[in-house]
Amino acid sequence: MALLNPTRLTGRPAAVTVGDQSMSGDDLLEAATAVARQIAGADTVAVDATASLDTVVALTGCLLAGTTLVPVPPDAGPVERGHILRDSGAQLLLGPDPTRPVGGGPDRGDSDLAGSGQGGSARGGPGQRLAGGPDTPALILYTSGTTGAPKGVPVTSANIAADLDALAEAWAWTPDDTLVHGLPLFHVHGLVLGVIGALRVGCRLVHTGRPTPGAYAAAGGTLYFGVPTIWSRICADRPSARALRAARLLVSGSAALPAPVFHTLAELTGQAPVERYGMTETLITVSSRADGERRPGWVGTPLAGVHTRLASEDGEQLPADGETIGELQVRGPMVFDGYLGAAGRGDFTPDGWFRTGDVAAIDRTGWHRIVGRASTDLIKSGGYRIGAGEVENVLLTHPAVREAAVIGAPDADLGQRVVAYVVAEGVSPQSLIDFVATELSTHKRPREVRIVDDLPRNAMGKVQKKLLHDDRR
Repeated sequence: MALLNPTRLTGRPAAVTVGDQSMSGDDLLEAATAVARQIAGADTVAVDATASLDTVVALTGCLLAGTTLVPVPPDAGPVERGHILRDSGAQLLLGPDPTRPVGGGPDRGDSDLAGSGQGGSARGGPGQRLAGGPDTPALILYTSGTTGAPKGVPVTSANIAADLDALAEAWAWTPDDTLVHGLPLFHVHGLVLGVIGALRVGCRLVHTGRPTPGAYAAAGGTLYFGVPTIWSRICADRPSARALRAARLLVSGSAALPAPVFHTLAELTGQAPVERYGMTETLITVSSRADGERRPGWVGTPLAGVHTRLASEDGEQLPADGETIGELQVRGPMVFDGYLGAAGRGDFTPDGWFRTGDVAAIDRTGWHRIVGRASTDLIKSGGYRIGAGEVENVLLTHPAVREAAVIGAPDADLGQRVVAYVVAEGVSPQSLIDFVATELSTHKRPREVRIVDDLPRNAMGKVQKKLLHDDRR
């Protein structure tokens, strides 16, 4: 399935802007066609996914050629970089230098990469695919690697097209929009939605380089993408926030948007943000709509073609009553078929549903509330099941608290005890414990509050809770 319609690029001045550089649709098509010729014969091509026009051109060239593209995080260390290049079977590496084979230099990442074809999937390794064939991934994206080496996620053109078309319908996304964001170009949010989405819809794209409040305010967009960290900083810069009043839609994703940020953004911009939920493996599956309700703490309803359900730890289906929490399972045309190699086959149920590993609640109208990861955000304390996100949202309503992250720490008596890490000033840990106890059931209160200077986050602004678990302060 063709992701791009070249006629949507032609005749469009300044179709893509990254930082202070712009390119017309005709120039982008010409440059991408040249890349497609350069990489002819390669099954899988890696790209140093910097926030640059080079990355956009390389991506477009691979899509036109029907070649699998592997975005490599520009800040990846040598071990991660070598793993991605070797595991994906990339034969060429695109970057600031001319197109070149993988191997023979500092960008090689491993001594046996070139032509090794060591990557694999349920359909066979990259060397066994025909470029542009129906089973050829458009992209191989890599997970964050929080439970081991990053896993390769093959995503086909059909997956991406189904997702982007469903989002375009939900968000009333048209060629008349100007999409603005400053997100990394090696994740679903910034690359699939933020670049391929704009190219497929045919709208103008403005990538701000760095996602600063001032850059967002100056971009003059109608549709903005951001993560909670970006929206929080925009809320703290009130003139920049008010400059977004002319926008049509503000979209938040990649992590839960704190309720205080939701309300402040709505107050300053005149509109509540749209939230959505997805994963590398599933792309975006749930979202609120441009013409519908928006609820703080809830991410909306399933997109067209998506089905969801909740399951208990023993696999039994749970009720959609808005209160019961369980593992979220999904199926739909945007969900991938399986990881490269044998890893992760157990992430699908016997009847074909993908086990997200996220804990959620679904109400009777189909609205979803994401509690967090089962491994870190579902806390089992004294026989109770507690969602970390619920406690975090209450802490964030306290005027002294700027950031909060809640985990379950091992406890000899309770099994796990609720521990909160907060960035706050002028407040004692005990007063925050008492504050939560007045807002939630007593058993949900933190047993311990630690005041910290900051919370560890990744490139997408997600709190790295594993690092909190490892904390010894």
